[in-house]
Amino acid sequence: MKRIGLLSDTHGYWDDRYLKYFDECDEIWHAGDIGSKEVMDRLMEFRPFRGVYGNIDGQDLRKILPEINSFHIEGANVLMKHIGGYPGKYDPAIKKIISSSTNSPDLFISGHSHILKVKYDKDFRLLHINPGAAGKYGFHTVRTLVRFNINNGNFSNLEVIELKD
Repeated sequence: MKRIGLLSDTHGYWDDRYLKYFDECDEIWHAGDIGSKEVMDRLMEFRPFRGVYGNIDGQDLRKILPEINSFHIEGANVLMKHIGGYPGKYDPAIKKIISSSTNSPDLFISGHSHILKVKYDKDFRLLHINPGAAGKYGFHTVRTLVRFNINNGNFSNLEVIELKD
């Protein structure tokens, strides 16, 4: 079993509570728009890190992180892209990957919208998570993080954490 800490859209903003809430996590995943290499480095120093670059991320992050990250963990296929859409409105590149019988994910993670969304897609039999935005830049009024477990291809104990200022 792995406990995952998930965030997105930090836009270069650091909050020490990221470490507090991810202390019990085995890995930290970032769904893009990290905003600075310093934010990524601090997360990487704390726990094993996986992520993608977002549309505001510069070349320093794009040289390190992929646009699309696909991996297998604890019996689950995971697909992550910053601008990826959501069930019923996927980005065309993501829809092609999701539709593929060889690479079909069990979990699709995106960011970009700053809107927290957790939804099961019955058509593609996958869980979609957008953790909202953990940074201060953007129209969102509440900053959010997500934690969850992965065990034998199953997702459980999903928690939404609101970071109130």
